Amino acid sequence: MLRKLKICVTLMVAMLATSCLDKTPGSAIPVGSAMQTFDDAEQHLTGIYAQMKSSALWSGYLTLLPDIQSDLVYAVDGYSNNMGEFWLWTFRGTSKEVEAVYAALYGIISECNFFLEKVDRVIAAETNDDKLLALDFYKGEVYTIRALCYSELIKCYCEAYDPAKAQNQLGVVLRKSYTQPERAVRASLYDSYQMVVEDLTKAENLLDKDYDGISSYYAIHGMVNALRARVALYMQDWETAIDYSSKVIDHPNKVFALSDANTIYSGNETFFDYIWSNDLATEIIWQIGFTPTSYGGALGQSFLGFNTDYVYYYPDYVPAQWVLNLYGAGDARYSAYFTNLQTGHNHGLVWPLLTKYMGNTTMMNQYYIYHVVSPKPFRLAEQYLIRAEAYCRKANPDFAAASADLTTLRKARFANGSGSMNVNKDNYLQNISDERVRELYMEGHRLQDLKRWGTMLNGGGFERTPQQNSLKEGSKLKVTADNPRFVWPIPKHELDAPGSEVAPNPSNN
Repeated sequence: MLRKLKICVTLMVAMLATSCLDKTPGSAIPVGSAMQTFDDAEQHLTGIYAQMKSSALWSGYLTLLPDIQSDLVYAVDGYSNNMGEFWLWTFRGTSKEVEAVYAALYGIISECNFFLEKVDRVIAAETNDDKLLALDFYKGEVYTIRALCYSELIKCYCEAYDPAKAQNQLGVVLRKSYTQPERAVRASLYDSYQMVVEDLTKAENLLDKDYDGISSYYAIHGMVNALRARVALYMQDWETAIDYSSKVIDHPNKVFALSDANTIYSGNETFFDYIWSNDLATEIIWQIGFTPTSYGGALGQSFLGFNTDYVYYYPDYVPAQWVLNLYGAGDARYSAYFTNLQTGHNHGLVWPLLTKYMGNTTMMNQYYIYHVVSPKPFRLAEQYLIRAEAYCRKANPDFAAASADLTTLRKARFANGSGSMNVNKDNYLQNISDERVRELYMEGHRLQDLKRWGTMLNGGGFERTPQQNSLKEGSKLKVTADNPRFVWPIPKHELDAPGSEVAPNPSNN
């Protein structure tokens, strides 16, 4: 399969005064003359991947905000107010983060639509068999990316999926065409997820599992299955979640494997450590490919701030004490994720800071780029957690199978190979919730988990209790399961755009 090396420059479009759903003159592509050859198609796909590096997305807001908004961290007294509206639950439809995520995701969707409109013409004109095969793969990648972007919009801007009323729940505005006018109106949540599923079905038929590989920078068949499993979990389609997570876990070519915390990979670093220090692992299904000259946001900046003076650390947010207490003796995730460090704040707080995102060692050591790592939206560990939860929540629960999956994951994480976990109908949700926090900490899952579990988990919502040197404002916040800000507001300019029929969310009020 042909593939050019893609060293990309991020393409950002200013979308402040106009709707994110409209193409602005600055971003318009000459439709009649663009993307006519194989090289054109490949270059356009390169641009799509470049846009995915935006700090509004997986290397920044889209990953961090859902966890900062929840109960996983505390703002430190003296913090910079970065993402402070989300910590305080005071964000609105005019908040820059709300606008940035929405605009960036729809910007990628627009470019995907352009590619899909034009690629069949390129295929019809192509005679080289290798290039024709590559073009089919490229189509599969674009369908996967569009499905991913829609799934993220749904996760952020829609309420939790309820199978009994999904056809009456508000979904997102579905854009399927680049050139044809489409109404700016929100589809149902059911139809929104159906589009995601349809795109993933097309991608599944176009991508070949024999090309799957670890730590991929490009959308692959394994990523399609991983996203399909996640979407099925969110849709409460337990059997489908089991089916697709199993396709990843039990890959016929045995491509992916949990990164063992018991085995040294290089120097004094284990295979598990290497996920975060070098962006390489047997369990990374798909990551966004950063290089020293082409990267997006710095996931670790708000938790470390070491590059302020290269002496002390100036975190805006530190881990919640209850999170730190979840990790038992021998759990290698604790030492991989946290390090007890002195801060440079006036109060001199010493605390286990999040060093999981300290940065890629090559970027730090050779280029002095700190706190930048390649975002990893899909890891094998999540698939074990998806399958375990689905086993517990299906019509005829299989707690033994769920326990086996959780035990397999934990044994790969405990330095002594222990970590067995047994769940039953009374404790499965608390155990799975805790394990998702321990494994997926600050990877952007917590808010969605709390939203979709509703009152099932400890009555729903959460309550913060002040901890050492935490910011007074927000440290005693109590959030109930029915708080409208579990669903982000639609950007105000989107509601006010000429011709818009986009319905607001309760959080817009």
